[in-house]
Amino acid sequence: MLTELLQSSPSGEYICLQNLDLFTNSESQELATQAGKNRHLKIISSKSENNRIKVCLCEDNYPGWLSLDNLLHLQPTKKPYQKKSFSRSQIEVKIPLVIDFTLRAMNTPNYYLWGGTVAPNYDCSGLVQSAYSSVGIWLPRDSYQQEAFSSRIGVEELETGDLIFFGKKKVTHVALYLDNKRYIHSSGKAMGNNGIAINKLESNLDTVSNNYYQEFWSCGRVMKSF
Repeated sequence: MLTELLQSSPSGEYICLQNLDLFTNSESQELATQAGKNRHLKIISSKSENNRIKVCLCEDNYPGWLSLDNLLHLQPTKKPYQKKSFSRSQIEVKIPLVIDFTLRAMNTPNYYLWGGTVAPNYDCSGLVQSAYSSVGIWLPRDSYQQEAFSSRIGVEELETGDLIFFGKKKVTHVALYLDNKRYIHSSGKAMGNNGIAINKLESNLDTVSNNYYQEFWSCGRVMKSF
């Protein structure tokens, strides 16, 4: 059945012709992540379940379940995804563009979307990943993965473009550092802004800043592309 719906790819990979939703499993309606237009993915199961097929995004090795109806939005590619290497000095040059991406996203009407990685609605790690990928630098998908991937730094070492992580028993939230203790992030309704906003790494300010300050975990610096 799969061969009837999808052309064979010489590279084993496909390019997304439009933004696509990937789900956590074959039955769930919960987003795992989103595949933005022009991203590469691989089919990793030849059998479908509940009208979905398991795939993996090539840039960050992130799995998810894609509706069979969306197979028509995949195009075979002759060339597989090629990772690019960046030095820290090359990354530093691109930081202003990374920041600009988040500011533009904030100034576009948006709300917090669990699993969101494409405009206008993002989750926390989706915003950070998308901001960096907009300049060709890939980070892992989830906040705890981004924390493990980045180079640990002290809070006193924070520079523009660094990552700030939050959580209680494990990392569950990430923000992008701006300056003067300010950071930009996409946060949910429960303790955040229900969308993208700027807060400060201080207590006794606004409610959202205080909420996250109580869960401060660590800081990290992006030293390479995934």
